[in-house]
This record gives sequence, C-alpha cells and structure tokens, in this order.
Amino acid sequence: MTEQDSGDAAARVTAAYDALTDQARAEKVAKQHGRGKMTARERIAALASGGFYEFGALAGPGPAQQGAAPLVAPGDGVVTGIGYVDGRPVVIAAFDFTVLGGSNGATGMAKLDRCAERAMNDGLPFVMLHDGGGHRMQEALDSRLAAPGSRLMLRLTDLSGHVPLVSAMMGPGFGAPANLAACCDFVAIVRGTGTIGMSSAPLVKAATGEDLTNDEIGGADIQAARGVVDFVGDSETEVLDSIRAYLSFLPSHAEAAPIFAKGPFEPGDTAQRLDDLVPASTRTAYDVLDVIEGIADRDTIFEIKRTHAPNIVTTFVRVGGRPMGVVANQPKYHAGALDAAACEKAAHFIAVCDTFGLPLLILIDLPGFLVGAGAEESGLVRRSARLGYELGNATVPRFVIVTRKAYGAAYIVMGGGRSIEADLSLAWPTAEICAIPIESAVDLAFRSQYEAADDPAKHRQDLITLFQANVDPLLAADGFGIDDVVLPSATRELLVEALGRVRPRRAPRMPNKRRSISPI
Repeated sequence: MTEQDSGDAAARVTAAYDALTDQARAEKVAKQHGRGKMTARERIAALASGGFYEFGALAGPGPAQQGAAPLVAPGDGVVTGIGYVDGRPVVIAAFDFTVLGGSNGATGMAKLDRCAERAMNDGLPFVMLHDGGGHRMQEALDSRLAAPGSRLMLRLTDLSGHVPLVSAMMGPGFGAPANLAACCDFVAIVRGTGTIGMSSAPLVKAATGEDLTNDEIGGADIQAARGVVDFVGDSETEVLDSIRAYLSFLPSHAEAAPIFAKGPFEPGDTAQRLDDLVPASTRTAYDVLDVIEGIADRDTIFEIKRTHAPNIVTTFVRVGGRPMGVVANQPKYHAGALDAAACEKAAHFIAVCDTFGLPLLILIDLPGFLVGAGAEESGLVRRSARLGYELGNATVPRFVIVTRKAYGAAYIVMGGGRSIEADLSLAWPTAEICAIPIESAVDLAFRSQYEAADDPAKHRQDLITLFQANVDPLLAADGFGIDDVVLPSATRELLVEALGRVRPRRAPRMPNKRRSISPI
C-alpha cells in the first residue's frame, strides 16, 4: 500500500465516523429536538460525563434483502460503549430514534449481546436507554432472521444478580424494549414522552378493538402506579440523574465492596424531634419518611416505586456514610397493612439489596394483612410468603425495629423479634406487639361475655384495659423476644455501631442446598 493509499484509507475511516455524528445528521436531530427529546449521543454525554468509549459504531444492517431498498442505519440504530459515570465505568446502550425509529435489527441486537458480554466479563453495570419501536419490520418478516430468536434474555438472566441492570424509557418502549426493561433491577421513565408496555396502540386496536392512546396503555404514571417502573422523571435530565443516583448506592458488581460516602455525616432535619414523631395512639397516622429522615444521613433518601403500593416504603439511604436499604410500613396508607402489591414491592427491593451487599433496616408499624375477597383474589397468601422468603434468604445484616403496631403473622413476615435471626432487634416505647389487635381479640373471643353483662360497653372496655396491661414493649424485652427497648433518638447511634461491627455477609444456613423455591 502506497502512502497515498494509506491516506485515502484513513480518510475513508474518518469520513465513516464523521457521518455518525449528530452534526452530520442535522435534519434528523432537529426532528428529535422538536419532539422535546435529546439524541442518543446527547443522553450518553449527559450521563457519562467522564467520557465515552464507543464500540460497534460502524456496524450496520448489511446488504438489503431481495427486492428491498437498502437500509440507511448508522450503528444499526443503537449506540454502544463504555461510559464513565461519576468516575466508574458503565456499559451503555442508547437506542437512536432518529435511525429507523430506534427499532431493533439483527446487528443492533448483536451489539447488545456484546454489551452484555462486556458487563459480565468486566463486572460492570449495564444501562439501556430505550427510545424505539421494538422489532424492525424490514427484518421481522423473514424466517431466516427470526428463527434464531435472541440470546439477550439469556444474557440478562446471567447478568442478574451479578451486576446492576438499569433501563430508562426515554421514548416509545413497547414490545422488545419492555421485555428487556422487565429484566432490569431499576427502570426509570420520562413523563410525557416515555412509554412501556407489551404492545402499542395500533397493534392493540387491531388485536382487541380497544381504541387507546399509547399513554393510556403504557404511560409513565400509569405504569408507575402498577409497579412496572421504579422512578418517574419530569425530564430526561431528571431520569438520567436518577440512574446516577441509583448506581451511587451500589457497587459495580455483587462481589465488590460497598461504596462509602465521605463525611462528616449528620442526620436529617427531623432527627431533633424523632422521639415525638410516632404517635402513641395506633389510630393516628404519620409519615414514616419523616422517621427515616431522622435516622438516615441528611439528603440521602432515594425512594423506589414511590407511587406503587404506597402502604410500604422502599428506599435507599446512607447511615454513617454506608449505603443501606430501608423497608418500612407507611401508616398514611391502609394504616401500613400489607397487601399483595406491598409484599411484592418489598420482596424485590430486599433481593436487590441482598444481591449487592446493602444492609437492611426494617421498620414495623402495621395492623396485619389486608383481608377480604379482594386480598384473596390477589394471591396474598403466596405473595406475603415471598416477603418472608426474601428476608429469610438475605445474607446481609438485617436490623429490625418495631416503631408501633406489630401484630400476628404480618409481624413475623416483616422479620419481627427472632423470626429471621436479625442482627439487631429493637422496639421503641410506642411498640405494641401481640398476636392480634386487642379490640379485635376482645370482640372475637369475649363478645358473648361482655354482651351478657349489665353494662356491655363498660365490660368490653374493662377487658380491653386488662389485656392492654400485658401488651408492653418492656414485657417484650423482659421475655428477650427482642434485644432492647430504645428511644428513637438513640437508634441512629446503635445502627452506626452495628454497621461497623457485624460481618457483611452471614454464612448460608444450608450450604449444600442447591436453591430455595420461591412461593411465587
């Protein structure tokens, strides 16, 4: 090869790369901006401010099928590479809506397979930014291309529990993008532009006759309420920031050490009134997030699935700089009672925390499980067991605190007392631990007795007062069913001490067992 030939070859390569830039596709980029959306490359730049090292940029769909016009698809519609998010390498795949609507082609899927390979081999989080229309129709109607299926679900299965898996729905996300997102630990969505669902409006109408919009089928707020997504942002920037925040609590892979923040550490504003936050009356509601704020490091609460199953709170926090997961009954909704959705929400969150080595703080204040035909139709029997199953399987440190109501089987499922051999089991002075709410027990077991009395109302109240004397956190401590009764204001110090002392993982109780079988 002559010097001129080398120069020509270099120029061709440079020109090929130049053609991929947003600047070279100004008209398509303007249309994307006109939809109120960033381009794939702009999103990557916003997320990976520490630099991005692309691979597969020159990949494309290849020669056109017989009788079809050649496809112009830079990068085959997906930008892939290694980006540095807050100084840490992360595998990123950003679907490009300006290229054939961000649809998934065979080469693009091969690039995603390569992303999964890099995440597996290098132990890196895998982030997918979705903005596309699922299968590419130009390739979907070809048995030769469709028959092999895709190994990507298999790859994501292998990655699950090894590295953090994240999806963000930045635009259309029906079909294949929804399937991929469902395999992830954290799913965020942009309100107004992002969607997620099995099928878009035109296909739904063709199949069922239902005349719905894409937003009515899979819009952000609808799918957040259903628990399909974990975080809703009002802008793309907010969603990208949520990914950054989520990853900040987790190590790059399951075997890596936790990421500690730098001090000094102070609790949130409610710490000064923590002793007065929980009302003594079990009929009075309060916001458990105020309690969490008073225990956690200031401004570290990052709530997951906020609008789904609001009767339970799942949130990341830091305590003394160390990342933790908190599962807390929320008395503002259903008095904190557990239903099927709350059990599933908490169980999944516990699994994420246990996978990535985050200690768990469980705050108990609940009257029990929701009851009735609706509860049974939801499969609550098995879904409640899954919550206890995940807590029992967890190998990370578990700290359990009864803040107020703690009744029956729900108390056990939440890990109360010695139920899960917690590393720290405490109660606050407002705790009320028993098998069933006292008034309900009196009505069930003693109704005939007090109704036969001269003054039924007085006799009923006398029975309630009698049994209330036996329901006391000091008696729970006296029987050593818990470790101690402590003031709320003393809780943070005890947690910091315990976090510095306990082992990061307990040994398996059944080391030779292949696996446990989830109740659902």
